[in-house]
Amino acid sequence: MTIDRVRQLMAVMRGDAKHAEAAESTLDALWVLYDRVLRVTPAMAEDRDRFYLSKGHGPMAYYAVLAAKGFLSPVELYRFGDFHAALGHHPDRATVPGVEVSSGSLGHGLPLAVGTALALRARGMTGPALWVLLGDGELDEGSNAEASAFAGRAGLDNLHVIVVDNASASHGWPGGAQSRFAVEGWSADRVDGRDHEALVAAYTAPHPGRPRVVVADVGSAASRAAERTGHGRRDA
Repeated sequence: MTIDRVRQLMAVMRGDAKHAEAAESTLDALWVLYDRVLRVTPAMAEDRDRFYLSKGHGPMAYYAVLAAKGFLSPVELYRFGDFHAALGHHPDRATVPGVEVSSGSLGHGLPLAVGTALALRARGMTGPALWVLLGDGELDEGSNAEASAFAGRAGLDNLHVIVVDNASASHGWPGGAQSRFAVEGWSADRVDGRDHEALVAAYTAPHPGRPRVVVADVGSAASRAAERTGHGRRDA
């Protein structure tokens, strides 16, 4: 399976045009995570890694990746957003296989992930990693500031955050979104969000004793040019 095939699966879904660009901005980061880093299968073993899509208002890329990895049938993509369909405009953990948390109300994903990271630690489960994807605009929510401050001080090194930065934040942050986490004691990096090798390297970098954040920049001139031409770096 290649990302081009995942894009085809994503294109099947219609009816949420206002969130299409937001969903597209997450596709590379999600595909690299599920294809090359995340330890999870449709069996959902207890010692699996966990992924939380905090940016739940544009889930089309997420659904396409889940279909590509066998969590749900691609046929379900054609029913996206239909009445009583499993795949709603926000992911629902009760109806979508592979979805760990229901999301869509921004600012909830990171606090939930912090709680889960603490629970895994309390159970002595040091193997599973906890991943959460946020949007850059979502960092305006105060709940994320509180969660990031606590996670850094608690040394939750099983916690990983991906911030997809498509330059949609109202104000931004001096030094970039990664600086907001670094000041709280996180291991922080910023990479081209369309460069798969850069994403893998950032996702797998060691960070003992500290949570990890990777800002995937999809708002740069180079990334936008790649989107327009279709010649950005993809699967290597």
